[in-house]
Amino acid sequence: MPPRLGAFLAVVFWGVSFVATKGALRELSPITLIATRFALGVALLLVLLRARNVPLLPPRDAWPALALMGFVGVFVHQLLQSYALTMTGAINAGWLIGLTPLWSAALSAWLLRERFPPAKVGGLVLGFAGAALVVTRGRLGAAGLAVPATRGDLLILASTLNWAVYTVLGHPVVKRLGATRATAGALLFGWLMLLPLFVARAGWREYAGLSPAGWGAVLFLGIACSGLGYLFWYGALEKVPAAAVSALLYLEPLVTLAAGVALLGEAVHLSTVAGGLMVLAGVFLVERAGS
Repeated sequence: MPPRLGAFLAVVFWGVSFVATKGALRELSPITLIATRFALGVALLLVLLRARNVPLLPPRDAWPALALMGFVGVFVHQLLQSYALTMTGAINAGWLIGLTPLWSAALSAWLLRERFPPAKVGGLVLGFAGAALVVTRGRLGAAGLAVPATRGDLLILASTLNWAVYTVLGHPVVKRLGATRATAGALLFGWLMLLPLFVARAGWREYAGLSPAGWGAVLFLGIACSGLGYLFWYGALEKVPAAAVSALLYLEPLVTLAAGVALLGEAVHLSTVAGGLMVLAGVFLVERAGS
């Protein structure tokens, strides 16, 4: 598969993932959904490692770092997003996820003491102002922060910061072990952390009530989003300049918007779209200033 096509498919998978998660949560609890999703994703990545004759178990000295990645990037991250999507819409989540590069830039400036030119500062301000518009939907005052949808949006915002931390933590491990092996290890540790909650809640009992559409959403999340998406994305990064691949991420919220309207019938609010475009414009300014 051409690498750019693979990266594009990964972005489409991840854009639709919020819609699939929202749909699946109508029939499954968050714990059961993410435990099942990552069981499928881990199984697929382990099969791929075996097919490439790569050892399934990472070196023992890498286990603590992979466990930390699994805790931050799978256990905490997915719980935040899943519970958020029980309160807010997939379209809002798709726009707010665009903040992740801004958090990464801010963390780099703080931890690595990187220079922050005025254009970068302007991009950060514009991006976070757009996020505020998405969260409040243009409503002013404390009343706008009390509704369930707003609380869900705030959890999505927390997940974007969480993912930026995961990216910083995971960079040395990915560089050492390779993307597929590191991702499989982190997903495995994260899934093992979710497993006790799944067992305590007897999550398997929920499978009996799953409709064919629900099973389709779960399989899509596990195989396409947690397995093939990572494989296609990192495969493209190995062959195509990172800037060319990363530019495709601007399409992700647009994919979520289209899928949310078509598959869930979600309403599109002008303030949400305006705020989302401000987020993307802020990301563009930050990345352009950084380059």
